[in-house]
Amino acid sequence: MDGDVAVGVKRGSDELTMYSSSPNSMTANGSDSKKQRLDESPPSRVLHIRKLPNEVSETEVIALGLPFGKVTNILMLKGKNQAFLELGTEEAAITMVNYYTAVPPQVRNTPVFIQYSNHKELKTDSALNQRAQAVLQAVSAVQDGSSPSSDPGVLDLAPPPSPVLRIIIDNMFYPVTLDVLQQIFSKFGTVMKIITFTKNNQFQALLQFSDPVNAQQAKLSLDGQNIYNSCCTLRIDFSKLVNLNVKYNNDKSRDYTRPDLPTGDGESVNKDHSLLGAISPLSAAAAAAAAAGRVALSGSGVAGVLLASNLNEEMVTPQSLFTLFGVYGDVQRVKILYNKKDSALIQLSDGNQAQLAMSHLNGQKVFGKVMRVTLSKHQTVALPREGLDDQLLTKDFSGSPLHRFKKPGSKNFQNIFPPSSTLHLSNVRDGVGEEDLRVLFSNGGSTVKAFKFFQDHKMSLIQMSSVEEAIQGLMDLHNYDMGGNHHLKVSFSKSTI
Repeated sequence: MDGDVAVGVKRGSDELTMYSSSPNSMTANGSDSKKQRLDESPPSRVLHIRKLPNEVSETEVIALGLPFGKVTNILMLKGKNQAFLELGTEEAAITMVNYYTAVPPQVRNTPVFIQYSNHKELKTDSALNQRAQAVLQAVSAVQDGSSPSSDPGVLDLAPPPSPVLRIIIDNMFYPVTLDVLQQIFSKFGTVMKIITFTKNNQFQALLQFSDPVNAQQAKLSLDGQNIYNSCCTLRIDFSKLVNLNVKYNNDKSRDYTRPDLPTGDGESVNKDHSLLGAISPLSAAAAAAAAAGRVALSGSGVAGVLLASNLNEEMVTPQSLFTLFGVYGDVQRVKILYNKKDSALIQLSDGNQAQLAMSHLNGQKVFGKVMRVTLSKHQTVALPREGLDDQLLTKDFSGSPLHRFKKPGSKNFQNIFPPSSTLHLSNVRDGVGEEDLRVLFSNGGSTVKAFKFFQDHKMSLIQMSSVEEAIQGLMDLHNYDMGGNHHLKVSFSKSTI
């Protein structure tokens, strides 16, 4: 063994024993001040990664650094669940640390900790670190676009066969849109075309890069990762196709090289209903995080509280907001502000649901006024003290039986659509006919333009004269008691009649 190893491992483990003590206790090596000095190590292109899950692979650790630049060395300390990662430049390391400080990284759904090491470079004995070096060489070869000379048994990295990837999404408890895929994969190169479809009840996509090398990098980094925390797992293979033929630009397919293509369904292509439609400050960071494959795309750090403003204070109630926002997530609490009754706080189950509701409802007309929806700085909505809410402005819905997304894997996750003039009705009571439902929905002065029953008459589509009227109908009549324990279920439809 030569001195290099001693440097790489000795100083490393010196650093390790210090980090493993609890933050408030004295460290194993003596004073707190020494630990503090280490925590505040100056920037270095070597990063120290702690609390890795037991079975983590070199590839997964390298993938943490890939979105930020070239990874030049790695040292795995598996017994201690730690690793050192060396990036090509200090700037890349600083970007990575700053990014992961804002959006905590995860490996296999476990939070991990990243900070600067007190080493300026990693010296490792290649004989001891053979597997890691082989993986690193393979990854570098992919990054450089050459074919690796390392042992091909470590990673299957023959020259990439195609610029087209086939993507299957498992555990799809949240909707994944074409725009979300474009955002994640474009971190690795120019995405030219995407086609999405459902096959064997699974959401799948074909995605074409401008260069097969980019496809290989994306596959290496993202295969097996989750788009959101604990769900929407990416399974990625090369497609046998080498070029995709896209006929229409719409929410199912897109050719980014040909913005002139027709939509094929009469809808404007610029109407961005993607999850990321309203998240401009987060989206670049979210894409980098998703590319690193560890972080919920919509930012798991985002609390689930929204601020809705410019509401019609004569008409709005906690119940109406619960019903409308409940289309996109499970609303826990609603508070109409006492001193500003045209504004309300809405707390959903998590940040993903809040992002989804915001991107779909901001700018919609509700009770005659254009509603504004933004992320609130509040973490939760506080309930008033007993007897203080005499105007009934705050309501706790946490135990409501009307939550649409309580059950993991519920069909409701696949039926989340933007507000539209056509509503989907289900749980229609036997004997209730088209005329009854037309009367019910035109009650408040709205106009029903078209109606269609499905075969069994338990479900139907009803088309109102505007999106605003459909929103009104949904707020008024979702969970409407039709008698005999039949409560009407109302949601937005992507179909037209």
